[in-house]
Order: sequence, then C-alpha cells, then structure tokens
Amino acid sequence: MITRGKWMTKRQRRQLAWSLRGVALLAVLAYLPGGRAASDGGRVRVEAWFNHPLLLVGGATALVVVSLVVELEFRTKWSQIGCAALLAPLVLAGALVVFLALALSGGTDQLERLTSPARPDRLVTVTNIDFIDPVYQIELRAGTGWSERHWDLGVFAGYGYSRTEWTGPNEITVVREDSRTVYTLDPATGRPDEGRKVSR
Repeated sequence: MITRGKWMTKRQRRQLAWSLRGVALLAVLAYLPGGRAASDGGRVRVEAWFNHPLLLVGGATALVVVSLVVELEFRTKWSQIGCAALLAPLVLAGALVVFLALALSGGTDQLERLTSPARPDRLVTVTNIDFIDPVYQIELRAGTGWSERHWDLGVFAGYGYSRTEWTGPNEITVVREDSRTVYTLDPATGRPDEGRKVSR
C-alpha cells in the first residue's frame, strides 16, 4: 500500500497488522457459540448464524497470515516477487477449499417435517445428508424463535430405514426393516432420551 508516494511506515504496517488480528479474533469468538449450539440442546438460530467454521475460523487464519505479511517490509523487487510467489498458492488453495465447502453445503436435502400432533412447537425433520447413497439424519426441534433447540436422534442408512412417526404426544418412533427405535420426550423441555430399540 502506498502513502504519499512511499511505502507504509513501520508503525502504519504494525497498526494494520494488529487491526487484522483483531478482526480475526472477533471471527473466532463469533464461531464459539455457533459451534456449541451445534451440539444436542443447542439453539437453532445461533447455530444457523455462527456455526460456520470454514468462513469464520478459516477467514481468521487467512487474516492472521495476511497480517504477518503486512508487518514485513518488502523493499526490493525480488523480495516482492518472492512474497507474491509464496502467497499465490495459498490464495488458490483457500479459494478451492471455500468452493468445495460451498458445494458440499448444498448437498443436504430435507425430506420431511413432522409436527407433533399435540405440540405445534415440536417437530421432527428427516434430512438426506449423503450425495450418493441415502443416509437419513433424524433431528428433533422444540420451541420457537430464539428458544428453539434441537437434538439429534440419529443417522440411519437409507437401505434399512423405513419411516419416522409420532406415536404419542411425547413419543417418536424411527421404523427400520428389522427394528424400531422409540424416543420418549421430556414433556416440559422436549429433550429426548437415548431411545430404546424394539424388535419388529
């Protein structure tokens, strides 16, 4: 960067470098609640907003690398060429990772949303999370707005999976070819138990 016809002073470079590191720290701090919300009982909206490790943690890493480069001084032509040669493959690799992550993020296909017959604020989602063979992730959501939380009921291979259904006001059953798994929900919070397997 040029200032008044000259390269930035050492102080300006240091200020810019620490500003970039500050933004990187904010990105990591933003990811922490999102990563925690992705676990069972986490808030759905917090996960949707902040559980983006590639963008937030990956972006923070890139900012730290850029800040280290900014802090260095490249006065000669060969040092500038060397810096560009070093950064070019890193930029290309980062762009490829972002592209693949965005492509993979669109691979899930939500197939069903089954609302509880007794509680409209509780529903079960069935999502196909595999590109090739069907693999179904069953998730329970309870609450609305910022209070909505989610629990993972399990991942089931598509060839043995049959259906998911509400079999009571506080009971969900995942039906497979050879067995059923029954989950009982806490009436107050909606939190499911670990499930019990029942032979068909």
